[in-house]
Amino acid sequence: MSTLPDPSRGAAVKATDRAHVFHSWSAQALIDPIAVAGAEGSYFWDHDGNRYLDFSSQLVNTNIGHQHPKVVAAVREQAARLCTIAPGFAVDVRSEAARLVAERTPGDLDKIFFTNGGAEAVENAVRMSRLHTGRTKVFSAYRSYHGATATAINLTGDPRRWPSDTASAGVVHFWTPYLYRSPFHAETEEQECERALRHLEDVLVFEGPQTVAAIVLETVPGTAGIMVPPPGYLPGVRKLCDKYGVVLILDEVMAGFGRTGRWFAADHWDVVPDLLTFAKGVNSGYVPLGGVAISAEIAATFDRRPYPGGLTYSGHPLACAAAVATIGAMAEEGIVENAARIGDEVLGPGLRELAERHPSVGEVRGTGVFWALELVRDRATREPLVPYNASGEDNAPMAAFTAACRAAGLWPFVNMNRTHVVPPCTVTEAEAKDGLALLDEALAVADAHTG
Repeated sequence: MSTLPDPSRGAAVKATDRAHVFHSWSAQALIDPIAVAGAEGSYFWDHDGNRYLDFSSQLVNTNIGHQHPKVVAAVREQAARLCTIAPGFAVDVRSEAARLVAERTPGDLDKIFFTNGGAEAVENAVRMSRLHTGRTKVFSAYRSYHGATATAINLTGDPRRWPSDTASAGVVHFWTPYLYRSPFHAETEEQECERALRHLEDVLVFEGPQTVAAIVLETVPGTAGIMVPPPGYLPGVRKLCDKYGVVLILDEVMAGFGRTGRWFAADHWDVVPDLLTFAKGVNSGYVPLGGVAISAEIAATFDRRPYPGGLTYSGHPLACAAAVATIGAMAEEGIVENAARIGDEVLGPGLRELAERHPSVGEVRGTGVFWALELVRDRATREPLVPYNASGEDNAPMAAFTAACRAAGLWPFVNMNRTHVVPPCTVTEAEAKDGLALLDEALAVADAHTG
C-alpha cells in the first residue's frame, strides 16, 4: 500500500459521502460504502489498512489493473497539452484512439462514434440501426444487461429493467442458450444451439421481420451469468440477420478489450456484427469512454444525411489519451495473451477443482479472465442457492458468502446466485492462485446452505 492507514480520514470521507452522495442501484439508508484510500495493480485498500484482491475489476472494467503508470502518465501529459475540445473538431488523440480501436475490431467496423460509456453506446447503436433500416423493433435477450439509460434499460433483461419498463420502446425479449438451465429442454450443447436459433427465428417471424431493426446481444453475457455461447450460435444469429435484413449489434462493453482472452469476444467465433459497442476495458475506466464501431454500410447511411445524435464530451481528449495508452500497453505487454493464459492454465482448472470439492458449486463457466460459479443448494435439482432476484433474508446465503470473501481480503463480483471471477487482465499467476485459495475458504460458507 502506498498510503498509510488513517481511520480518521476514512471516517470523514464516509461522513461526507453519507451527507451528499446519492448512490446508484441502492436504498440509500441501507448501504455503508467502504472509503477507498488507494489502489494499484490487482489490489485496492481502505483508510483502515484493509487490502483487497480485486476479483471484480471494480465493475469488470479495470482490465489493465489500477494505476497503470503508462496510462496515468498519458492522462497527465494530455491534461497539460489540451484538456478538452468540442467533438466537432479534429484532434490528434481522438483520431488515434479511433484508429487503434478500428484496427482491432472485426471486419469493416472502421468508423468510431465515441460516447461517455456503454449505455450511451447501446443507445446510439440502436438509433443508428433504426434509422438505417427504417424499422422500429429491437430484439434482446432476457438474460442481459445493456445499461441504465432509457433505451438501454428497456433492452436489459434482468430485474433492474422492471421499475423503468415503459413497454413503449419497441423491445422484444427472447431466450438465448443456457444449457445448465435450458429453456429448450436440451440435453447437449448442439441441441441447445439448434433450438435457441429455431426459437429466435420463430419469434422473428411472429413479430414480423420487416418491423425488426436489430438484434442486440452481449457477445458473452456478463452480469447475467457469463454464459459462453455454443460454437454455432453467434454465426447462426448472423445468418438470421442476413436472411431478414436485420442489423446485428454485439455489445462488447464488458467482454471486449482482452476480457475473454481476445481483443473482442466476437473473434472467438469469427463473427462480424454490423455495429459493435464498447466501453469499460477500452481505457480501463480511467476516464469515462465508450463508443460504437460502425460498418461501412451503416456509416454510408449518414454520408449525406446528418446523424441525429451527439454528446458534448464525445471523444474527450483525456479519455482518448487514456485509451491510446491502454491499447498501447495491452499490445506491448501481452496483456490480452496473459488473460488467455491465466484462464486456460490457472482460473479454468482451479475453478473446476473447487467445484469438485464444494457441493455449493453447480457449474463453472467462462474463458480468459471472465468466469462465473453458479451456486446451488442441491446439485441434483440445480436449485439456486438463493431465489431469482432475492433480497433481505432470502438472500442471506449469498450475503454470508460475500461477507466471507471480503473478510478474507477478496473483493468478489456477486450477482444473484453467482459469484463472478473477473480479475484484471494483468493478474499474475500468483495473484490468481491467491484469489482461488481465498475463494476456496469462502465457499465453505456457501456449502453450509446446501441440503
